[in-house]
Amino acid sequence: MMTQVMIQPSYWIESGIEISKVRNLNLFKFTPELQSRLEELADKNKAGMLTTTEEAELAGILELDRIFTLLNAKIIAES
Repeated sequence: MMTQVMIQPSYWIESGIEISKVRNLNLFKFTPELQSRLEELADKNKAGMLTTTEEAELAGILELDRIFTLLNAKIIAES
C-alpha cells in the first residue's frame, strides 16, 4: 500500500478558506479553524510527533498557503 504524500489543497476549498477585505482588496486566507489546525500540526512536526496522515495533511495545508501567497501577491500587484 502506498502512503498518500499530500492531501490535495482543493480538499479545504469549501470549509477551510475565506476571503477577507484588506485595504479594499479581497484576499484569500485560512478560516480560524484551518489556521489553528496548521499551527497544531506545525507544533507536532517540530516535536517529531506527526503521523503519516498528519504529514500528508500538513503538506496539503502548506501547499494551499503557498498558493494563497502567490494569488494574494498577484492581486496586490495588479491593484
